This record gives sequence, C-alpha cells and structure tokens, in this order.
Amino acid sequence: MKKTQWEKLSPLTGWVIVVEDDPTLRMLVGEILTELGLRSLEFSTADEALKYMSGSNGGCPLLIADHGLPGQIQGADFIEMMKLRWPSTGAILTSGCDLNSSEIPAGTTYLHKPWSIDNLILAVTTLLKPGRSLAGR
Repeated sequence: MKKTQWEKLSPLTGWVIVVEDDPTLRMLVGEILTELGLRSLEFSTADEALKYMSGSNGGCPLLIADHGLPGQIQGADFIEMMKLRWPSTGAILTSGCDLNSSEIPAGTTYLHKPWSIDNLILAVTTLLKPGRSLAGR
C-alpha cells in the first residue's frame, strides 16, 4: 500500500498502548499511529504498561507489544493479561525472533520484525475497523 493510499483513509479514533523497548521503534510506531489519527501511550516495559492499566476501568481498543521485553512480563503474557480483563482489546504482537504459533495469544495479529509500515497500518486498521477493505482506496 502506498502512503497516498492510507493517507486517504478516514482518520481512526481512539488510543493505543505501545510496548516496545527500542526507543527509536517505539517513537516510529507512535508517529505512524498519530498519522492514522490515533493517540498512543508508550511504554518500554510491559510491567510499566500493566501498572498503568491496572488503574484503568475502560481498557483500550488496541495494544501493540514487542515480545522480548526487559522486566518480568513478556509481550505475549501482557496481551493475555489484557485480554482476560478486556476481551475486546485488539492486539498486535511483534518479535525479531521466530515465534512458535503456540506462543502467540489467540486472536492476536503477529508481525515479525522487521515489519513494514504498510503491514503495521494494515494490521491496525483491520483490528480497529473490521471488515473494512483498504483495496482500491
């Protein structure tokens, strides 16, 4: 998908939790989400994100988490914890390592690093606007 194609999409709304220990990649994901009309709340560890979310009553519509993170909680575990409390939360798990399908939580989109910006945008849009095709836009 060319940038001009996704720029024509109507802006998405809402917010996304991003958990990524690489500061450059975390910033890039945040910028992409902003371009799509979303707000991102960014954390370098799942421990920090979970602590923040423990005070939230409403959950969030989408989370993007790297699997290999510093701290006690890995990305897949964080996604499972969030989905237990808020089952409707969409989730994208990223990893630079090849993950076995049993390591990816059910209903989670998996993006292997290095992922493309187009693949991230497609995953985000698909999870936040199910059934909406980006073809021909």
